[in-house]
Amino acid sequence: MARKSLSLLQERIDSVIKGKPNSVRMAIVTLLSRGHLLIEDVPGVGKTTLAFTLAKAINCSFQRIQFTSDMLPTDIIGLSIYNSDSQNFDFKQGPIFANIVLADEINRTSPKTQSALLEAMNERRVSIDRKTYTLPEPFMVIATQNPLEYHGTFPLPESQIDRFLMHIKLGYPEKEYERQVLIGQQNLEIIEKMEPVITGEEIVKMQLEVDSVIVENSLVDYLISIITATRNNEKIRLGVSTRGGQFLMKAAKASAYYEGRDYVVPNDIKDMATPVLGHRLILKAGHSLNYAELIMKEILERIPVPV
Repeated sequence: MARKSLSLLQERIDSVIKGKPNSVRMAIVTLLSRGHLLIEDVPGVGKTTLAFTLAKAINCSFQRIQFTSDMLPTDIIGLSIYNSDSQNFDFKQGPIFANIVLADEINRTSPKTQSALLEAMNERRVSIDRKTYTLPEPFMVIATQNPLEYHGTFPLPESQIDRFLMHIKLGYPEKEYERQVLIGQQNLEIIEKMEPVITGEEIVKMQLEVDSVIVENSLVDYLISIITATRNNEKIRLGVSTRGGQFLMKAAKASAYYEGRDYVVPNDIKDMATPVLGHRLILKAGHSLNYAELIMKEILERIPVPV
């Protein structure tokens, strides 16, 4: 039943984000893992559309935050305003109180504001004036950044990039799909008319079921071999943390669940390793994500896959 629902979800999003089924699958796996997604790519390839379409297809609330250098933490999490009638302070929720939050160009705001967002992502709640407010479930942040513009930006430090479960790129579509986009109906019109195929409550139930997906001991050893190899590689200054390993385990379970299985197979770990671990590597030479992904693939080729 879950497999059928997730296939419908994939088809519905694919009808808008044309020619990018693997990227859509990664977004769904991140959602099932209760993680957050970082998309790094040039403008105009569908990053915003992917987030909006996902929210619409699962019948959940959506907020877009366009990050700027003068943005304050209260612009994201909200603030308390004095009410002269009640003579009390009333909390006004910020845009973070939505199921799917698009943090557009996250590297354009100050580290202080980035920290406020990342704290909410990690804790799934915000604290203001000694009061704690829980964020809605499901909750997922899809953050974007442009890899070609560095002027006036505040690159996310490694410790904060580590908070994102997965890092992907969309890239330009193939000629055939780009042609369909050019001559077809505008994406916004399609999304506005889109009927949801699943509910937020069902997604939360699926997230709980993902936790009970079985991982055999030999596969746990395989996963540990991968993260250990990142710590002993001559091209890597700092390898994957234990938290990175936990994220890979979550993503592998969600991948298995997406495929309709209640157990993990080696390919679940292997397929998820690069998008989950690539952005966590601190290289000795440069910080190119493409190079990090290449190193991850080399590592995966060297480690025997359990049979």
